[in-house]
Amino acid sequence: MASNLDFSLPLSLLFAVAVALQWLLRVWLISRQVRHVAQYRPAVPAAFAHRISLAAHQKAADYTLAKAKVSLIDITLSAAVLLCWTLLGGLDWLNRWLLEFINPGLWQQLALLACFALISAVIELPLSVYQTFKLEQRFGFNQMTPGLWLGDLLKSTLVGAIIGLPLAALILWLMSSTGPLWWLWAWAAWTAFNLLLMWIFPSFIAPLFNKFEPLADESLKARVTQLMERCGFAAKGLFVMDGSRRSAHANAYFTGFGNSKRVVFFDTLLKQLSPGEVEAVLAHELGHFKHKHITKRMVMMFGVSLLGFALLGWISQQPWFYSGLGVSVLESKRLGVPAENNAIALLLFMLAVPVFSFFITPLMSAMSRRDEFEADAYAMQQTDGAQLASALLKLYEDNASTLTPDPWYVSFYYSHPPAVDRLARMPAPSGSL
Repeated sequence: MASNLDFSLPLSLLFAVAVALQWLLRVWLISRQVRHVAQYRPAVPAAFAHRISLAAHQKAADYTLAKAKVSLIDITLSAAVLLCWTLLGGLDWLNRWLLEFINPGLWQQLALLACFALISAVIELPLSVYQTFKLEQRFGFNQMTPGLWLGDLLKSTLVGAIIGLPLAALILWLMSSTGPLWWLWAWAAWTAFNLLLMWIFPSFIAPLFNKFEPLADESLKARVTQLMERCGFAAKGLFVMDGSRRSAHANAYFTGFGNSKRVVFFDTLLKQLSPGEVEAVLAHELGHFKHKHITKRMVMMFGVSLLGFALLGWISQQPWFYSGLGVSVLESKRLGVPAENNAIALLLFMLAVPVFSFFITPLMSAMSRRDEFEADAYAMQQTDGAQLASALLKLYEDNASTLTPDPWYVSFYYSHPPAVDRLARMPAPSGSL
């Protein structure tokens, strides 16, 4: 139900202050990271002196510093664009402009969402190109050609439209057709969609971008199969992905849901690690499965999204929500909140919520780091801990991950514990890298 009170000005002030505080905090954290990494650049930390070369350590420092400079540009641009969309009236202008060509209703709302996404992508494009073909290229990580990059862009845009527009249409229809509890139906649809996406992604979406081949190394296959059997994990298959087509970075992951679960190794990972190290890395990932980290995160995500949809259900009926964020409420049949503003409600909510939720980032990061420690501990129970330590050191070196991050930056952003904290709990790997 719409409120008679007008909170437009307080909301505008609160939002502007939150955006400014978010930007200032991000700049402060990046500045600390830059100073800390630069301070320890001249020499390899004593704990890694016999395993990491000075050249590798300095490459990681330079890579971190270069990414930090790009991050400063990114967060400043993002804050400016956010204010343009909201308080400066960009979204309001776009909506009114589209209404000159398309009658109010579902199609106009979908056009608004599509135009917003397209404009946002175009704004982000130059920085993305720079990161891929300048920054990543400079440090030897980029393997993409302009043709491959353009093909990925076109395919991702098409897939996003095919998947996103029908979902958006369903949500908008539910908002206008199912009464006061539309948000509950919308949440159920969104949850079902995400579960379906996790199920179909490995078989239908991921192969559009990468080639997946069954693990050919029979010795390694037998080794990891035995490990999964010991851990009680059933997967549809073990696959190798041609990650080297796009990047020199290495990784491994689980994907899928239900009977579509599979283990995926980057080809770069198999080239860089020994069989024992690969087994240890996989055991770490199985630790997440054993401790139900993925299930817990899904439950938390769905629970938080339920609260989010409930909040949207209420706040979308408040005229001050629109006017406080730079959008004029047009005349309507329902309490001054028009049906044609449903898409605007979605967009404003998606723009505003990250601004305020940003301040709980340290809590979410701490929970993630706790899970990583638990997965490490499980891996050391199932495999050789020294092999896990050796694998982590190789991955830190090959991915140019700094060994000397700023503690405040870590506490705020790092989803994984820094190398010194993880390795302190593991047996020392033998030999040098």
